[in-house]
Amino acid sequence: MRKLLALVLVIVFASGCGVLYRQPIYQGNLLDKAAVDQLQEGMDKRQVMTLLGTPSIRDPFHQDRWDYTATRRTGRTGATVVKNMTLYFENGALAKWDGEYFPEEDSELAKTMAKFGNLAKEKDKKGGR
Repeated sequence: MRKLLALVLVIVFASGCGVLYRQPIYQGNLLDKAAVDQLQEGMDKRQVMTLLGTPSIRDPFHQDRWDYTATRRTGRTGATVVKNMTLYFENGALAKWDGEYFPEEDSELAKTMAKFGNLAKEKDKKGGR
């Protein structure tokens, strides 16, 4: 009887480890909407990399194409959402871009993480250094 009770308690406690809240898991490049809005045709690769960061996929056979891929999954068994934004370059300059990304998740995630102290705090711009 005691073994059965102990087993039931262990199962109840272990199964409750994700019942209330399932945090979404993001992987890949979360692009900031403000950065994507600043993209302009004619920008060179260095300028684009400064805005968006390093692309998650840079194909050695198609060096004029950069893919920024991000995924989101909620829970262990939730469906994985994949979004891909592709940038095309011609002669080293940005020619066009298309695709989709998670525009609001980056700022929402930053606000959430700031509560826990995981991100650097913004410094006052007053005075010298």
